[in-house]
Amino acid sequence: MEVQTPILAAGAGGAVARPFKTSATEFPERQLALRIAPELWLKRLIVGGHDRVFEIGPSFRNEGLDPSHNPEFTTCEFYRAYTNIDELMRMTETLFSGLAQHTTRLTRETFRSINVPGIDFSPPFQCIDFIPAIEAATERELPDLASATAHAELVKIFHDLALSVPASATLPRLLDKLSSIYIEPQCKEPTFVINHPDCLSPLSKSFVLPGSRQRVSARAELFVKGQEIVNMYEEENSPFEQRRKFLEQLEYQDDENEGRMDEDYLEALEWGLPPTGGWGCGIDRLCMLLSGTDRIGDVLTFGTLRNVAASGKGS
Repeated sequence: MEVQTPILAAGAGGAVARPFKTSATEFPERQLALRIAPELWLKRLIVGGHDRVFEIGPSFRNEGLDPSHNPEFTTCEFYRAYTNIDELMRMTETLFSGLAQHTTRLTRETFRSINVPGIDFSPPFQCIDFIPAIEAATERELPDLASATAHAELVKIFHDLALSVPASATLPRLLDKLSSIYIEPQCKEPTFVINHPDCLSPLSKSFVLPGSRQRVSARAELFVKGQEIVNMYEEENSPFEQRRKFLEQLEYQDDENEGRMDEDYLEALEWGLPPTGGWGCGIDRLCMLLSGTDRIGDVLTFGTLRNVAASGKGS
């Protein structure tokens, strides 16, 4: 079922990002935020008994611009009850292989000026396990990421490898930086990155990975040409575990991650969220990929926020 969820709300949840903030004339004393993702609203609908929902619409993140990022962007997100991560990955392979075939046919027969991306979307896609991949690339074993000394040990690895430490050197940002250096460049062809450390995915279910004994998320990201195209995971449906993860995220607060305890969402989980698979895709990046362009502004009707802001100077 296709739905529309609120864009303006008291808080922006569903992802780690800096929101745009505003107010309403009806209650100017309250601060409102533009949504950074529709996720928490869509999962409330699953709680309410709609077992398959999706939305295609805008989200907003008050962050920088670059060839693959614009503060206003379009996403497609769906949530499906009783669906696990393996099923989500197989659905993604089927969807993208079909899209690639359809796009290739259109560019050959109708839209001949569009560059065919020349990417093999034949399933199965490659798969990279997050922690083993970083350990193999750095030739160093990662510390127990749940330990009190994990942050200090990761910083030491950065120093040993002569890597610059991120400005906000929280545990998630350190791990994300290692991924951008050692994992994402490997993902030229369609590649799933799986089993992310627990702290990177506060809304995902998690489990202890056999062998490494690290706590990881039931999550997969699809990367193509070194860029994330799809994010998917099994949704955390325990209100107790979700509260613990929200509390943990509060410890990682920085300029881009304000963190908040979403009591309304926790109350919704107490009513009962069935085992649910969640899937999100950036439509703008998908259009970039299938049209063979490297700049997000090329697939936006009026360009990026920089173009839109410049066009209003004389008004």
